[in-house]
Amino acid sequence: RRYPLTLLFLAAFLLYNDGIQTVITQASVFGSEELGMDQTTLIGAILLVQVLAVAGALLLGRLAEVFGAKRTILGSLVAWTVTVGAGYFLPSGEPLWFFALAAAIGMVLGGSQALSRSLFAQLVPAGKEAEYFALYEVSDRGTSWLGPLLFGVVYQLTGSYRDAIISLIVFFVLGFVLLLKVPVGRAMRAVGNTPPARI
Repeated sequence: RRYPLTLLFLAAFLLYNDGIQTVITQASVFGSEELGMDQTTLIGAILLVQVLAVAGALLLGRLAEVFGAKRTILGSLVAWTVTVGAGYFLPSGEPLWFFALAAAIGMVLGGSQALSRSLFAQLVPAGKEAEYFALYEVSDRGTSWLGPLLFGVVYQLTGSYRDAIISLIVFFVLGFVLLLKVPVGRAMRAVGNTPPARI
């Protein structure tokens, strides 16, 4: 309550991170049931995501140094939206396109989550880190059912995993809009922290 801007950032994070987590957990279902990918392809795609997530985290970290963490996260949310939207149009039975989607996911996965934690740390008052990160983790777990619920409901209504996967864009759009409204410089000063040159 004392730091509403920090809570606004947390709300934005919870929305877009729920979208991220749901894309990750449902990608194999989408790949196997909708696109007809075999187990070997699915495992290869999962490994590709993990490897490129490290490279993506490093790349987005460098971009954050140049453009600021908030702008970089916003850019990553645009990338998530485009990637999930592209997934809707993937042809069935074409592993190369599925690997391309996995590569795109990997490049934005690690960076968007790492930068979010880093930025949140700067929106927390000194000495309260444990308390706020506990709230961060509890809130994340408490809302993690929203994405799978939407995915499941859309699939039940339409019978299409393509419709189910593209419905997750709503989390990235809403998270983007909320994050856009967070004046991170003012939020940092409100908790007694000095904003970096690039925010």
